[in-house]
Amino acid sequence: MHPLRGGAMSRDFVARDPRTGRPIFAGRGDSSRKKVKVETGPYQALPPQVVIPLATGEIESYRVAFMEQDHTLGRLDGIRALSNLSGALAHQGHSILVDSLISDKVEVRIAALTALPSMAESCPDELFDHLSVLLDDKVLSVRKAASKCLTNVAPVFPSATEGTLAFEIRHENSHRRDAALKGLKGLCQSWPEVACDHIDELLQEDNLPLRRAAAGMLRGVLHRGGAAAWDLVGWALEDEDVETRRKASTCLVTLANKEPRIATILAEKAILDPDSTVMLSAIKCIEALDTDHGRARELVINGCSHHNPNVRLACVRILPRLMGDEILRNHCDALMRDEKDPRVLAELKQLAFDAQMEGTEAQKNTYLAPAPSVPQIDREVAESQGQTVGLEDLPPPGAKGEDIRHG
Repeated sequence: MHPLRGGAMSRDFVARDPRTGRPIFAGRGDSSRKKVKVETGPYQALPPQVVIPLATGEIESYRVAFMEQDHTLGRLDGIRALSNLSGALAHQGHSILVDSLISDKVEVRIAALTALPSMAESCPDELFDHLSVLLDDKVLSVRKAASKCLTNVAPVFPSATEGTLAFEIRHENSHRRDAALKGLKGLCQSWPEVACDHIDELLQEDNLPLRRAAAGMLRGVLHRGGAAAWDLVGWALEDEDVETRRKASTCLVTLANKEPRIATILAEKAILDPDSTVMLSAIKCIEALDTDHGRARELVINGCSHHNPNVRLACVRILPRLMGDEILRNHCDALMRDEKDPRVLAELKQLAFDAQMEGTEAQKNTYLAPAPSVPQIDREVAESQGQTVGLEDLPPPGAKGEDIRHG
């Protein structure tokens, strides 16, 4: 037995929640748990009472109609159909499946691996021990079938496959490693807390591809992984490998919408990263935060003086959200004194431009508001008292005022 796989499991093994110790399937029923993926095929049309005789060879063949076609099925189909059994028949089929997993015939072992995930939902005894052994089968096709089986069962049986999954993720064979990582990706959706434990260990590996793969799964655990997932993002942002940090930085915007306080802390760390991609991810995070107050506001203002011009430009574009027009113009004027980058300068000049004072005549006129209109009732009252409202009409030519002027 491999060291990471742990000892042999007892025959009365029950898959349990690694956090609570309760059986995984205790709850509200099938709708509340993750189900294994079931392959489709003509064997699904076999009547339950025929499956066991066909799987044991008591019946050589059986004809069924599937997808509007007739099929003649044999022993291998009967073994695959063991996954369809339930109740007392499932317990009878379990012993047949165990015998098939240790069969001398390659095709029988492969067929049994196809039925294993569904059978494990009702009768898991011994099955995961045999899966662990078949992952090292001497025949390549059996090993591939076992890796595919592990991909399917890992998201559903986290405690039963924990050691096996950890071993396979670190395997030197790329096919076995990729199949295990695919299983871990599914585990991120079904049991994010357990997946976080695996990711945590992977981020501490010296193997660079494993750290990158782990960082790429952080978004999958972010929504339901809780504080453990936030910590993992922070650790990945401190990795010496830039690609690992880049993958982790893609989580920041999502985190800003879910946990703004944590996102602000991580963005403050990421904005100081020497890699521009990580820094810009931090800027996008800050844009998604409430910048009216707090640390986010400070990050933007400090970022306007960052050594990287891309960061300065991004932060300058956020300034209108933080300041009123007059304060903004004064701040931009101060920044322009030391700014050398033409793009940032152009942005600062645009923000500092006061159209009301420095614009063209047409631009200035847009700021001239018309006099407020007099309500109709006030106009009628004034006119009833002999008062004029608004601009007075010019006197006609030859009026008294004109005679006095020329008199």
